[in-house]
Amino acid sequence: MAEYNLIKLQKKMKKELDSARYQHTLGVMYTAASLAMCYGADLEQAMVAGLLHDCAKCIPNDKKIRMCKEHGIEISKVELDAPYLLHSKLGAYLAKEKYGVKDPEIISAIQWHTTGRPNMTTLEKIIFTADYIEPGRYKAENLPQVRKLAYHDLNLTVCRILEDTLHYLDSGHGEIDPMSRSAFRYYHNLFFETEDKGNSLTT
Repeated sequence: MAEYNLIKLQKKMKKELDSARYQHTLGVMYTAASLAMCYGADLEQAMVAGLLHDCAKCIPNDKKIRMCKEHGIEISKVELDAPYLLHSKLGAYLAKEKYGVKDPEIISAIQWHTTGRPNMTTLEKIIFTADYIEPGRYKAENLPQVRKLAYHDLNLTVCRILEDTLHYLDSGHGEIDPMSRSAFRYYHNLFFETEDKGNSLTT
């Protein structure tokens, strides 16, 4: 028996998000489901995390800051300068407190879906990747190649997404959270260390 009512959650998200963000959210949910099937992850976890990953996205930035302070959510200097980055950790809080998600794996996948982190769980990597490759996305460089790679090698996909994102942000298109650099170093080193041993990166 399913633990979550996805139809009810979809209706709630439709009220909370603008039209474009809601369509993106559905895209992430279904892409996460397909990746979960590909990699043997829990389907319901992937769909719930995908559906709720941007639940705080449309909250005004000043309100994001205020809510984080009210609920004791730490705000870094980078996040204070670029409060749109707060939607991940605020979304994780809301998923638990407002939408009734108690599964720590889902909460964590929501929290890290924007920046990534070193040594992510399979679910975290799935949501991170689904957010980048869902069908409504079209601006990112190398997107066709990344989409194809996502169904063959999840770790290498995460590495490629982080590399392309950092390159884009380094070109002056936004603030970079230090966690994204840490995540890229982890997956870049993992890939090349594994490659040096003659192994394929598949887990």
